[in-house]
Amino acid sequence: MKSSVRVLITVQFTSELLDQIEAVSSRLVITTLEARKLEGIPREVWQEVEILYTHKIVPTPEMAPNLKWIQFHRAGNERFMDAPILGKPDLITSSMSGASAPQVAEYVLEMILALGHRLPDIIDHQKRAEWPADRGEIFSSVELNQSTVGIVGYGSIGREVARLLQAFGATVLATKYDAKQPADPGYMIDGIGDPEGDYVHRLYPAQALSSMLKECDFVVLCVPLTKDTQGLISLEQLAAMKSTAFLIDVSRGDVINHADLIVALEEEQIAGAALDVYPEEPLPEDNPLWKFPNVILTPHIAGMSRYYDQRAVTLFVENLSRYLDGQNPLNLIDLQRGY
Repeated sequence: MKSSVRVLITVQFTSELLDQIEAVSSRLVITTLEARKLEGIPREVWQEVEILYTHKIVPTPEMAPNLKWIQFHRAGNERFMDAPILGKPDLITSSMSGASAPQVAEYVLEMILALGHRLPDIIDHQKRAEWPADRGEIFSSVELNQSTVGIVGYGSIGREVARLLQAFGATVLATKYDAKQPADPGYMIDGIGDPEGDYVHRLYPAQALSSMLKECDFVVLCVPLTKDTQGLISLEQLAAMKSTAFLIDVSRGDVINHADLIVALEEEQIAGAALDVYPEEPLPEDNPLWKFPNVILTPHIAGMSRYYDQRAVTLFVENLSRYLDGQNPLNLIDLQRGY
């Protein structure tokens, strides 16, 4: 008889979702302890755990000597990449990349349409009960069917953005770490995204970012935060954009040099921006970004959805089955690349 496999889940799931996990195999012995600090997990639990499903915490190597696999609850896990336990030679790690693609891609479309159709200006005039005489000029829209959208980082989110843009007739450009391989072998929810790279009109290598930016009416940042993408968008890249172009960021706050972004907005080098992530969160009250009428600021909510936990559990269930069958889970993290 095969031995039991002890699983620790530090995220609060409903009983229905836990039932789906437990149904994978009778070998699983599951402990659920919602915790934000290591001290919230008893020592004896750490000592026995083989599989960890986590969002906020990872143990030290000494705490969890039998740990073989960490499944993270989110796609972006850069804060854990230097954790000593990830250096264990027999440990595998996997992310939740792809599970948040539907809601984040819809957020991107929301921001593109809001900026292109001058929604901030419209709401401002509504609040002042003004019917402007020159409304045809100040509310003139940037139509997507006449626009080029550049996606920086053609992963699961970028690919779903590209799929949604097909209905609007937009031209889609994208950068990719390995532009010679348009397909994406990572996890993707059935029926969404662009697994084979069919919806992108031109794929650029990461080094050709500025060349792509010159062509775009909207630029969408979807890259993970790594040593290569930190400060990726600075004055040079902002200067390469059209003065009529908009920037949307759903990646990580440190991908943009925000001091440079503020300068670009003040000097009208770009037409506006929509930001969901920031180098410092919450965004301080005295940050200059709050004052720009052509900037939409949201409090890191693009990935929030009532359906996320179900999508996450669906992927975890698939990965549990693969692990128990001796296969690698989907979305293995490359520690050298940081995602």
